[in-house]
Amino acid sequence: MKNTQLKVRLVLMLILQYAAWGAYLTSLGRYLGNAGLGPQIKWFFAMQGIVSIFMPTLMGIVADRFLPAQKTLSLCHGLAGLFMLGAGLYGLSAGTGVQFAPLFTLYSVSVAFYMPTIAISNSVAYNAMGKNGMDPVKEFPPLRVFGTVGFIASMLATNFIKIGGVAMQDNYTQLFSSGILSLVLCAYALTMPACEVNRGESKSLAEAFGLKAFSLFKNGQFAVFFIFSMLLGASLQITNGYANTFLGSFAANPAFADAFAVKNSNALIAISQASETLCILLIPFCMKKLGIKKVMLLAMFAWVFRFGFFGLGNPAWPGVLLFVLSCIVYGVAFDFFNISGSLYVNENTTPDIRSSAQGVFMLMTNGLGATVGTLAAGKVVEVIGVFEYPAKWATAWYVFAAYALVVGILFAILFKDPQKVGKAA
Repeated sequence: MKNTQLKVRLVLMLILQYAAWGAYLTSLGRYLGNAGLGPQIKWFFAMQGIVSIFMPTLMGIVADRFLPAQKTLSLCHGLAGLFMLGAGLYGLSAGTGVQFAPLFTLYSVSVAFYMPTIAISNSVAYNAMGKNGMDPVKEFPPLRVFGTVGFIASMLATNFIKIGGVAMQDNYTQLFSSGILSLVLCAYALTMPACEVNRGESKSLAEAFGLKAFSLFKNGQFAVFFIFSMLLGASLQITNGYANTFLGSFAANPAFADAFAVKNSNALIAISQASETLCILLIPFCMKKLGIKKVMLLAMFAWVFRFGFFGLGNPAWPGVLLFVLSCIVYGVAFDFFNISGSLYVNENTTPDIRSSAQGVFMLMTNGLGATVGTLAAGKVVEVIGVFEYPAKWATAWYVFAAYALVVGILFAILFKDPQKVGKAA
């Protein structure tokens, strides 16, 4: 009974953790486009990658050595929530005259404190489970699924709830929703089991920041793996930033304006997260039958279909089925590389740098890769002129699909099937 109660508490924490993100992540681009900030969308999503380069490490050190993890989680969500509420208040006060600088500044500070909480919430969960004799490796993944459920529920709420006759996905109210959820978790985190700090443990600067793991770049195959992690990471934020904006652009065409995919674009995109949840269950089977390299390749070529289906589809029947297929293959595109890549790192590094090596993997994908990819994607849509000529969106998706295809082909040629030797050669 005690463990059951703990699981319920952890599920609630994870639901709040990801609901705060889901409230705006896939719909922010639509609001920014409506506010006349379409060309600046790339900066809002690139900022998540930029802060992911250093903030998780900095706040991780705080949680390890100075402030217990549950209190660090509370602090980060408190600041993230307050600044996101500030962004919402600015959107409310500015009305139709939203300016880039003040909104971007408030948003940036918020995500700088939110992004570290993804890892810190995991640490809080692992600590609580360990203290209660539970095995996090076996028992945490089923609980983590509820985080995705919270993300989807928040997306659907943003899609269907209307305030003043306007859907939350179309305006600043989504920022209020995210801020409130973060503040709720700020308070709730303080009720979680206490985590220990290691004030007496002395580490070198290189060890504290996980820099020793960068020695893996001396290994040819690891260097190839990390470089392609960055190249694939470039795909991660493209549809987060532009899918909803793209679907909303069909509203200008009377033939599509009343289509479900246009009016309820966030609900359609939620299929992607549902697919992600289901694809996690397929990974053990695929890893056993195909091996790590082929699973990684499946992810890379899934990105080709993710982008290509968006380019080929339209909101009317049967064209909308291609949008649905794009959302379904997202689960393969996102999960198969992230999880198989994490397993590759785990199986081919020594215990003393294993956690740091995972950090490098995340840095290359969600940090450098996502940042560079978002900015490059922003440049592509600017050059193509999708905000002036929405009919050109298909061209942009084909460019992204071609990029993913080239990355996949090069990976197939350059990356060798790894041997499970337990450490890098």
